[in-house]
Amino acid sequence: MTPVLSEEQAAETVDKFKKFLKGKGAKIKHEENWGLRKLAYPIQKKTTGFYHLIEFEATGEVIGPFETEYRRDERILRFLTTAMDKYHVEYAESRRAKGKKEAKAEA
Repeated sequence: MTPVLSEEQAAETVDKFKKFLKGKGAKIKHEENWGLRKLAYPIQKKTTGFYHLIEFEATGEVIGPFETEYRRDERILRFLTTAMDKYHVEYAESRRAKGKKEAKAEA
């Protein structure tokens, strides 16, 4: 998302897309707010942007309208939608479980 947004505006934008997904029957599996980060290359003369990861499970019919909503929203600089195979899903779940164990060990 564009870096000119406040934290609240960025959260509102994410909520908008989460509500869209839920309205289409998708299940949100995981999400991560990566915050304001430096972009790999300038986009629209901006060098930073808000990053947010949303892992969801949905049918194929949801993806087209979902990406159309991204394109219509001027707050979104770039987006990437990928399909996860069963091995990728297992890896992501094990990585999150490992991260939770490490966080508990530090506490």
